[in-house]
Amino acid sequence: MPLSDIHFKTWIELDAAAFRSNVRTMRGLLGPRTRLWFVVKSNAYGHGLVHMSMLAQKSGIDGFCVDSVVEGGRLREAGIVKPILAMGPTLPHLFAPAAERGILLTISGREYLDALGRSGARPDFHLKIDSGMHRLGFMPDEIDDLSSRLGSCEAVRVVSVFSHLAASEDPDYDEFTHRQAKVFIEAAAKIREAAGYPFLRHICNSSAIIRFPEYHFDMVRPGIGIYGIGDFEGLDLRPAGRFRTRISQVKRIPGGEPVGYGFTDVSEKERIIAILPAGYADGLNRKLGNRNGSLFIKNTRVPIIGNICMDMCMADITGLNALVGDEAEIFGDSITIDEIAVKCETIPYEILTSIPARVKRIFFRE
Repeated sequence: MPLSDIHFKTWIELDAAAFRSNVRTMRGLLGPRTRLWFVVKSNAYGHGLVHMSMLAQKSGIDGFCVDSVVEGGRLREAGIVKPILAMGPTLPHLFAPAAERGILLTISGREYLDALGRSGARPDFHLKIDSGMHRLGFMPDEIDDLSSRLGSCEAVRVVSVFSHLAASEDPDYDEFTHRQAKVFIEAAAKIREAAGYPFLRHICNSSAIIRFPEYHFDMVRPGIGIYGIGDFEGLDLRPAGRFRTRISQVKRIPGGEPVGYGFTDVSEKERIIAILPAGYADGLNRKLGNRNGSLFIKNTRVPIIGNICMDMCMADITGLNALVGDEAEIFGDSITIDEIAVKCETIPYEILTSIPARVKRIFFRE
């Protein structure tokens, strides 16, 4: 392939058809009145915030969950018109900008509710209940005070009450999951009585959508599952993203010569190696070097050799007849992100969100 035809040296391919299929699969698990809000925080789990959100809006998603007002603002500027919930803590100086852009806030503690009252801003908001995970949220013993404060405040309106399950994917902790749901249901009932009007309730992430249909309530928040990542038994979910690069150079290395930093990879045999423009600054974890990880080139797995560099890596392609410009899969159809996560002693979430913005996101199969 001529160098002039190589548009992107390293990129994420976004499979629009796979994503739409995943949305239909998730939607098929829900009742007709249960809303589906798509979690796109942390750059849409590394897939590209704006790209994935625009596709999701066209695919019938009911709303979006982001981490911050800043992420929500980017979506509004890109043309997202569906509801947006900022799930992380929001500093008081962003209350007014959130209201102006129609971004819903999460109120997770008394200090935020007090600050909202003092700010003069009147954004609609969602209340976060700490039902047992012990991150953000009102504790169960704070619900009575919260309810009384809401009952006396007509200037603000609660859009939803929600919580987050700690281990919904693990049958060993199902008793704890049911306990969390009970705490949440009781808290939401007290708040509903005090507020005097209905609001949405939501607690289910991807695994809970599948394993606990009794807790779908009014709305669910799929994240990793809708990207097609993870082992969800019985569901045909397809990866929406593939991480790829191209060979930059091919060279013959005599026997006895090292490859890469630190003299860590030496072979007594002559080798043909490929140099590829993907390194740890592109999200290729250094633990995949020195033959722990692989690339998929010309329908063959080849080992990554030597230490992974900041902007490059090397692979042993002896016998492949691979050329400059040939594509290499980092993860996708042939090498799963779950496999990579195991090799890196982490989880797919970290692998995905470590891929920086300098890696181009492009659609195929529109």
